[in-house]
Amino acid sequence: MMDVALVYTLVIILFFAITDLVVGVSNDAINFLNSAVGSKVTSFRNILIIVSIGICIGAVFSNDMMEVARKGIFNPEAFYFDEIMVIFVAVMVVDVIMLNFFNSIGIPTSTTVSIVFELLGAAVGIGMIKSFKSGGNFFNLYPYINSDKALLIILGIFFSIVIAFVVGALVQYITRIFFTFHFEQKPPLMAGIFGGLAMTSIVYFLIFKGLNSLSGFTQNNVFISQNLLLLVFGAWVFFTLLSIFLAGYFKVNIYKIVVLTGTFSLAIAFAGNDLVNFIGVPLAAYQAFMLWNDSGMPLQDFSMGPLSEGVFTNTWILVLAGLIMVGTLWFSKKARYVLKTSVDLSSQSDTEERFKANYLSRYIVRVGIDISTSFRKVMSQRSVEIIDQRFKLPKVNLAKAKAKELPAFDLIRASVNLVVASLLISMATDRQLPLSTTYITFMVAMGTSMADRAWSRDSAVFRVSGVLKVLGGFFVTAMVSFTAAGLLALSIYFIGFQAVVVLSVITFAVLLRSFIKHRSFLKSKQLEEKLRITESKNIKGVIEESTGNVVRVLERSHEIFSLTVRGLSLNDVKELKLAQKNAEKLKEDIERLRNDTFFIIQNLEESSVGVSRVYILILEHLQNISRSLDFISAKGLDHVQNNHKSLRFNQIKELKELENQLKSLFEDVSNIFDKKAFSRISVIFEEQVDLLESVSQKIDRQVARTRKEDANPKNSMLFFSMLLETKELMKTVLDLIALYYKEDRVAREATSKEY
Repeated sequence: MMDVALVYTLVIILFFAITDLVVGVSNDAINFLNSAVGSKVTSFRNILIIVSIGICIGAVFSNDMMEVARKGIFNPEAFYFDEIMVIFVAVMVVDVIMLNFFNSIGIPTSTTVSIVFELLGAAVGIGMIKSFKSGGNFFNLYPYINSDKALLIILGIFFSIVIAFVVGALVQYITRIFFTFHFEQKPPLMAGIFGGLAMTSIVYFLIFKGLNSLSGFTQNNVFISQNLLLLVFGAWVFFTLLSIFLAGYFKVNIYKIVVLTGTFSLAIAFAGNDLVNFIGVPLAAYQAFMLWNDSGMPLQDFSMGPLSEGVFTNTWILVLAGLIMVGTLWFSKKARYVLKTSVDLSSQSDTEERFKANYLSRYIVRVGIDISTSFRKVMSQRSVEIIDQRFKLPKVNLAKAKAKELPAFDLIRASVNLVVASLLISMATDRQLPLSTTYITFMVAMGTSMADRAWSRDSAVFRVSGVLKVLGGFFVTAMVSFTAAGLLALSIYFIGFQAVVVLSVITFAVLLRSFIKHRSFLKSKQLEEKLRITESKNIKGVIEESTGNVVRVLERSHEIFSLTVRGLSLNDVKELKLAQKNAEKLKEDIERLRNDTFFIIQNLEESSVGVSRVYILILEHLQNISRSLDFISAKGLDHVQNNHKSLRFNQIKELKELENQLKSLFEDVSNIFDKKAFSRISVIFEEQVDLLESVSQKIDRQVARTRKEDANPKNSMLFFSMLLETKELMKTVLDLIALYYKEDRVAREATSKEY
């Protein structure tokens, strides 16, 4: 490379360092935010303040961890400066794109896995070329790859996933048996013992993992090293007595203190240990450049052996990195999107399930049920009843739960999440076993959720499916990172500087497109009016509250029908796919309302049985509307995707007339429902004969066209299907408003009798 090319490459790598910090923190936010946010221990703003301080502290102490990027995976002395720069460029391009992709779909992945396999893939790619050029075979990679260390890292990550889930489940199960879901009613002694154990674990983690492994504190302090067990025991006694005193005399919520302290500790450890995943490679590239620049040797002749030696990272660089991480945490929408996935999967209450069930998740749940059933048969009936009583949930206010005012899980589970994750990370670090903090914290949270019976039989298949997708992302990250980094490194090696320019442009374009697309996605989410649950206990209230749902369904119905007609008239698959997607979303939203019917009926007073009947009938009509639209949009999409002949001009013209008639009907109904002037519904009844007759006339005209020899069977059948289903759609809408008309009249008559 020329000097200008080298400077450009270095600038690109440093730019990627900032970008990687942003996308990396967006992904890893669940490491330390999940428990605090899920339990609503305090306001989100206060949580961010606490973790921001922790991140800044951890970043300053992260200097020692930067060596992983320089010599943890490959042997730097086996490469020359120009080769090492090729490896670093390939790694950064793949890392930024990979993490940004997972952030966009809201699934957490391991930044440790990505950086390890990217370094390994790029080093293997260049190592194979060097081995071949030196007269060896392609697979003689021992001189280039730190194979022992790489294998240890990979195995450590794999085993940590299983261990985290199992340990998290066991600890949570035992804890819940002792504390139940009514833990706040337990005596201060129990709270004190729990607080003492939890705080000792967290402080041990904070000192001997969060700070010690970073600053070399233990190695330099013989006293602490020799008296570690005594100090831990002393800490447990101190924190236990302190917790009992605070809980007993000052009524302090010890569980909140545990969660906040644990969150702070994990934030420190995250910044201290995971910062290398984001800026370790760019810093190594910069340090390599400075070493080469001081040497005065040609870049292709300068060995990178000095990278094996300890290199000090400027503290101000670490501080700046910490500030960028904090800024990302406060302003990144993708970070909150990824966090939502983790919180929803571990939620104690029913949530809008993001993941669909699949064969594997169904099989796992079935096996789990069989195992649970077998255990319950072995146990005595009395033991089963006692355990079930310990897991009995407190009564939940449905309205607050659906308004997201209730926490996803309680402070006991949040505390266990933090304590178990902290201990596992500490123990692994003491034994110099590498692991992924993302997957440790995530799998602990999933284990505690399962043990806490948060995965009920109604939600288990969806939750398990979500966990499998996250774990699948682990393997995808590993395979894609390794392969992509290796191929990119080879491309840059053979093509040269031009490849660096092209890759940097492509990466920037991908990030820009992702930003615009995700911003549009969030905007559409905000604008999309959700169907709301009815909370009234009388017919009049149900009628008035559910009118908003009817109006929203009709608005979305018209949009779906319009998109379908427009897509058919233009033969536009994109429009038809959007119509089908919107129809499926409408069907899902209505299905969500139906799923909540059980809880609504349970909430009703005995004297309000008629309310549930009305509510069920309303939902049935709304569901029929969504099914009709789903059928219409699916038929249109199938026709165009199969490249059948387009609809004729007269057919398109009549469909557009039908669209306008539907629009007029929906607008009239919406106006009446907005104003709750149900007495005016009779006007629409008078128009129904004309509407249905208009559809019948269109059917007759199509029958006449079909008799002609040049008629096409495919578009004739499509047109018939759309007309007949639209007729059914109109009938359903009219039946729905007839129900409102009837029930409103009954409610008004009942009210007048009271007076």
